[in-house]
Amino acid sequence: MDQTTLGIGTRLQHTQYGPGVIVGVRYATYLISFINHGIKEIDKVDTNLDEIIAENVTVEIETVSETEKSLLKILRLWGNVTEIVPLGDKWIGGVILLQPADKNLKPKEIPVADFFHKIVMLRDRLRVLEQNINSNKKLTDEEKVNMQQYITRCYGSLTTFNVMFRDKEHWFVGDKSGKDE
Repeated sequence: MDQTTLGIGTRLQHTQYGPGVIVGVRYATYLISFINHGIKEIDKVDTNLDEIIAENVTVEIETVSETEKSLLKILRLWGNVTEIVPLGDKWIGGVILLQPADKNLKPKEIPVADFFHKIVMLRDRLRVLEQNINSNKKLTDEEKVNMQQYITRCYGSLTTFNVMFRDKEHWFVGDKSGKDE
């Protein structure tokens, strides 16, 4: 029997502690809940262990903290990568004209593609801010929810620009209560 690949739920018999079930897997040990002795940390190669019914057998063992570290690393690596979002066809090649009320002043033209790029960048940065808030260990859940509400309101304020997006899946979505800010 290869004891080093057993998973959570595996039933075991230990010559000293009796019957038990694996409730946790670590790099070199198992956390086993024994009927008469509670939870014990047992070396994976302990010769006193006999497998009864194997469950979730795998050679890949990763703890929750290792998974969290991996996810945070991925977020940091990809946090500044922007998604390519297509501009609505009717806006391609267009310009935004900002006309001052004073007709003696010259209007300002901004290519729609440049303006659209800035809107998409703002959306991407709001998403990264959301991820940073949600993964912050120093903030309480209540503080996270409060900050999240401000981000939702920002999305709501930006729904005006949804007309520029080609695909509805890229739209800003704010609070669903019907209030527009």
